[in-house]
Amino acid sequence: MGYAHEYAQAILHRGRVPMEPTDHVVNWADGPRKGKYYPDAEAFALPGTEDLADVPVAPGLLPGTAPAREQGAGFDLRLLSAMLRDSYGLTGRRLGVQANTDLPGLPFYTHANWSRGTSGGGGLYPVTIHWACGPSGPLTPGLHHYDVHRHAMLRLLAGDVTDRVREALGPDAPGWARDTDQYLILGVKYWQNSFKYNSFSFHVVSTDLGTLVQTWRIWALARGLRLAPVLWFDEPRLNELLGVRGGDETVFGVVPLRWAAPGGDTAPAARGSAGPPRPAPAPVTTPAPAPAVAPVAAQARTGTPSRPAGAPRTDPGHRPSVRHRDAERSRALLDFDALDAMHRATLAGAAGRPPAGALAPAAALPAGDGGIRTPLPPPRFPETGLRRALRDRRSSFGRFDARRPVGAGELSAVLAACAGTRLAGDTDPLDTLRLARLYAFVGHVDGVEPGAYAYDADRGDLRLVTAGPQGSFLQRNYFLANYNLEQAGAVLVPTVRTTAVLDAVGDRGYRLAVGTAGAVAQSFYLAAAALGLGAGVALGFDNVSYVERLGLADGDEAPLLIMALGHERPGPADFRHEIA
Repeated sequence: MGYAHEYAQAILHRGRVPMEPTDHVVNWADGPRKGKYYPDAEAFALPGTEDLADVPVAPGLLPGTAPAREQGAGFDLRLLSAMLRDSYGLTGRRLGVQANTDLPGLPFYTHANWSRGTSGGGGLYPVTIHWACGPSGPLTPGLHHYDVHRHAMLRLLAGDVTDRVREALGPDAPGWARDTDQYLILGVKYWQNSFKYNSFSFHVVSTDLGTLVQTWRIWALARGLRLAPVLWFDEPRLNELLGVRGGDETVFGVVPLRWAAPGGDTAPAARGSAGPPRPAPAPVTTPAPAPAVAPVAAQARTGTPSRPAGAPRTDPGHRPSVRHRDAERSRALLDFDALDAMHRATLAGAAGRPPAGALAPAAALPAGDGGIRTPLPPPRFPETGLRRALRDRRSSFGRFDARRPVGAGELSAVLAACAGTRLAGDTDPLDTLRLARLYAFVGHVDGVEPGAYAYDADRGDLRLVTAGPQGSFLQRNYFLANYNLEQAGAVLVPTVRTTAVLDAVGDRGYRLAVGTAGAVAQSFYLAAAALGLGAGVALGFDNVSYVERLGLADGDEAPLLIMALGHERPGPADFRHEIA
């Protein structure tokens, strides 16, 4: 039994036994930036995408309804730009009047809160996005960092490094992960979150990984594309490539992209065939600031001799590493023992991918037969556009209004979207394993009596667990003052058998277990936005009380989030910054 078991228990009981350090005080004035800053890296703007036609969000939310993938369908630069903008890019400014504690500072630019399509724990967004672009892509091969503030790519390293990424994934990685030369590499900068959440940080950043990946999965599915993360790989090798110290920032996941070649066919690397001979790119260089990349571009795009089939694109003995360094804003950075211990625990065995079927014993438990059942209408979503839902996604923060109940059909659609959420990837390449189970505390839903219910995803109905109003229980066990949960139509609770996941695949499975909960949260937000409902997800609650209330004390299900759903008060106060 590794350290992750101990950490999981500490997270579960932190509402009753505070985690060390109990005397931590957040130094907001010395906080980090919400994003990395490379002052000397060359930047280029990504294509504008505002005129990209929207598509319905429903196929991305409901399993089994996504359009069939067209032959040769894949990403291009415009689609990648749109996906990055819609997910992690800044799309607006939060100035609405609400009940969160940051309200007084929002009008000041130095305290501005920018909206994104993806939710983030505490609004901190510590996930970093790097793009390893190979020869089949639209740019000079190299490693690029996505600058969320400018919606631009920063070239950190010139030359093709995708062989290095592929080697780090390992020879046993799924074919779809190896047969491409385009990768999005997701890192986590711990301090960007831990300055606020200290020892709780590893749990929060794991949810952040899940929210971002799920945004991309929904985005891709709605357009007839597919993507999934790889979570087991040689992590130190990728950290070396990015030029980061694992204890400060580390790679949490790799997302291979299927790339469309000019003319609509899939790039040769993505088809898994050698294809016609390609010019050999220059050996990888690690340029100093403002690198001279023209010679690399010339060699990559002109008629240099083609490499022999199967030969590496770069010198196997060369170990490229980014030399640019993130300019940290904070003057004093703190270490937290639990965070460091979890980093080391999940790093051990990072390249030892679990065998096929290893996660099966940790699957979500079936709802079972019997009990008092409440049927729900079939889940349906309106024709809300994907990009519209991502722009409308927000946390309600005290704006719920119980005078207008949630419809049973609306609850059914949100539950189905959440229950159908899977990260898939290298531990579930067939995309069939459900890790999360849903419970619903119903307060104000048409046709459903107040009570706590277990959602049966196979039958699409609710099984009664505890009858009667639940509002006082919900509010009593919530730590903050920014929500009145009694006013929500329903509060959904995803559970994951965290210890079973750790037993099945080791300590590294903590990222997967909690990342799955984060993915469920993102499905929840987008489902609510598609239906025009308010939503809010919180981590600050007494998990043990929920275990007791739902009768889970004899099992291994862990409630990881609470997700409030309901209509908001009409005519809320807001400020249209874009027309000011």
